[in-house]
Amino acid sequence: MIPDKDTQIGKSEPQKEKYGSFALFDIEHFLRRILKNWYWFVFMLFIGYIISWVYSKYYAQNIYASDLSLSISNNTSSYFTPSQSINFIWGQNGNQDGVYLKKMLLSRSHNEFLVKELDLFVNYSTKGLIKSTYIDKTDSPVFLQVDKKHLQQIDYPITLIPKGGDSYEVILPEEGQSTNLYSYESEGFQSVNGYNRPANKIIKINEWYNSPNLRFRLLKNTVKPKIKFENIIVKLGSVNQSVNDIVSTIGVEFDKEIGTIMIITKKGFNLNSTVNFLNKSVTELQKKRLADKNIVNKNTDLYLQNNIDGIRKKLDSSAAVLNYLKTSEKLYNIKDRDEKSLDKIKDLEARKADIVSKISSLNNIKNTLQARDFDKMISTNAAGFEDGFFTASVTELKALYMKKREMATIYKPNSEPMKEIDRLINEARMGSSGTLRNYYTKYYDEINKIDRQVAEANSDLTSYPEKERKYLDAERGYNMIEATYNSLLNRQNDAQMKVATNQSDITVIDPAKNLGQSPIGPNVKAIKSAIMFGLLMLPLLFILIGAVLDNKIRNIKELLSATRIPLLGVIGNNSNENMLTVLEQPKSSVSEAFRGIRASMRFLMENNKEDGKGKTILVTSSIGGEGKTYISINLASVIGLSDKKTILLGMDLRKPKIFGDFKIDNKYGISNYLTGEVEIEQIINKTRIPNLDVATSGPIPPNPSELLMSDRNIRFLEELKEKYDFIIIDSPPVGLVADSYELMKHSDANIYVVRHEYTEKYMLKMITEKYHNGEINHLGLIYNDYNKKQGYGYGYGYGYGYGYGYFDEDKNYKEPLLIKIRNKVQTIFNKK
Repeated sequence: MIPDKDTQIGKSEPQKEKYGSFALFDIEHFLRRILKNWYWFVFMLFIGYIISWVYSKYYAQNIYASDLSLSISNNTSSYFTPSQSINFIWGQNGNQDGVYLKKMLLSRSHNEFLVKELDLFVNYSTKGLIKSTYIDKTDSPVFLQVDKKHLQQIDYPITLIPKGGDSYEVILPEEGQSTNLYSYESEGFQSVNGYNRPANKIIKINEWYNSPNLRFRLLKNTVKPKIKFENIIVKLGSVNQSVNDIVSTIGVEFDKEIGTIMIITKKGFNLNSTVNFLNKSVTELQKKRLADKNIVNKNTDLYLQNNIDGIRKKLDSSAAVLNYLKTSEKLYNIKDRDEKSLDKIKDLEARKADIVSKISSLNNIKNTLQARDFDKMISTNAAGFEDGFFTASVTELKALYMKKREMATIYKPNSEPMKEIDRLINEARMGSSGTLRNYYTKYYDEINKIDRQVAEANSDLTSYPEKERKYLDAERGYNMIEATYNSLLNRQNDAQMKVATNQSDITVIDPAKNLGQSPIGPNVKAIKSAIMFGLLMLPLLFILIGAVLDNKIRNIKELLSATRIPLLGVIGNNSNENMLTVLEQPKSSVSEAFRGIRASMRFLMENNKEDGKGKTILVTSSIGGEGKTYISINLASVIGLSDKKTILLGMDLRKPKIFGDFKIDNKYGISNYLTGEVEIEQIINKTRIPNLDVATSGPIPPNPSELLMSDRNIRFLEELKEKYDFIIIDSPPVGLVADSYELMKHSDANIYVVRHEYTEKYMLKMITEKYHNGEINHLGLIYNDYNKKQGYGYGYGYGYGYGYGYFDEDKNYKEPLLIKIRNKVQTIFNKK
């Protein structure tokens, strides 16, 4: 049956807008194109697998990682390591010693030392047939030692080929020598004059290789490598680039449960390289930390030694005076000595001497702090006290001064950040100064107390004769100097003991080891998947772009839904060159489809009143090439074969076609009649179908539109209605000219031809609007050139209702594989 026309009166504007509007994307067509082009996906999947296999085997550089864990402890105070007794500045808190160590591990100075110490600017690799592999220095049979006083070309591959024994052939690239050479002394580049490519040369171990752009020698690896290499490729790098490369591959994290445990990770192309670097890095860090801890004790030892040297001279001088008095004045045996008072005075003055020595050390600390010469600070033990708060405040003050120097390069002196750091510096300075004042007050109070006690004891010695008092004064002076000397010696012993017994506060828990760890990257599986997926996406992308840009009619359901115009029938693909399908192949499925259309025409014209005249059927389309003439010829043929007197009019005056298929002379036709050149009998031609006549277009006139819309043409059609049962008009395409719209006013039925995968969607908007606005009546669609291999269902059964192979002309038809599978499945499930 034919779908009903929407006959609702007073349709809303949104509903009218909906007519003629197609979906932007046809998902069904998109999926069918994917299935149709399945072999491209298989091919791209195969190509992707080959590419990913070659990449993983010959080009992927494995990335390895090793890690080292260590524990941080800080049992002794030091001005040079962060103290855990107070929180650090700038909002940081917690494990500040760990943060300090992390910064140190990632610092340029630390890693630059390692680069120079381990010659990490020399990179080793070996090359197979395709792939290059990085190797560790310890894996190479020879080491390359550069002459740092000589300019060197960096990023320049030096190939070493073993020649037996201790000989190696040095092969340099055919081109690429540079006049911009690197100096390892100044760590900068210098330009030199041009030179020829250095020739290949065989050198022995310890023999210097000399060229304008290189100077090096080979040193033998004392440990025999496990792997024998056919070649060793060495590349030199700059110190700066080597440091940057190393820092970028180091990661430092803290244990989540124990904040003082640090985990250091190093990534690289060679596992041994990462292991060796980590262990060496931490070893040097331990040495640096121990040296930092010993700086204060060594400064203290040096300070005390200088004081001891001065006190020793005073002690020797005092001993000489005392000996002189003993020998010359014979005062070494004083009668009735008050030993109790003398011992008390001796003890008091020894205590005073010790305090005076501590005040001297306190003065040294104060002066050093005021001068900001933190590297010369001595231990507070030399001043007789242990104060964690003071040590922390000095550490904070030192860090603040360093921070201020950094900020001075960014901020202006009067900016708020600079004012804030000056405020913090003043607070830290006041804190440290306040601590020192407290100890000054304490020491001076003790001295005043001792002086009072000494004065009381001296009152008991006033009865001694003058000579004896002189001897006693000399003896007291000697005892006081000796007490100071002994006190300094004791404190020096303490400082030296700390230097001797000090240990680094970094303890390695698990050193880095080569345990045959698997590479952490690249993720070969993910890369393989990405390559194959990416190549699979290429045909999908092309199909998607084609589907988005494709605006052709491909779906009958969508066509009917968008236009709401009745469908008269579906015509299959015409595989013959001749357009007379109904005559030449009367038993084909296409011919049967035209018979179905002939039957459907009755429904299209059933509302026309019977007036005894012939019915006029106009056939048009959007543009040329959609099969309008083909439909006209075969529709006229099938009606003529049904004993209805029919005439086919070729009114596409701009592009005449009909005469060729019927083998009619187009010398005279409708154009000649409309201009009055010939009579009507001269343009009507008989065909081999008794009831079918044809009037061809005739020569192309200069004014086809005027002729078709003339009164003579209207009278011509009225005259033909008296003679024929059906008049089939092959009219011009409405998408190009408006002639057909005028002719539709005089037709009883109008057929609009839509060609599968040819007609553009937007071309149907005008005819759809005119139909639903009531400007065109009795309109039906014919879907032409339907491709049966694609298997589009349309739900009405026109033309193919009997199944392929029913007609004799279709007996050689072979169903597509997908259609066969679908039909087989349907058969199984439809069994009762």
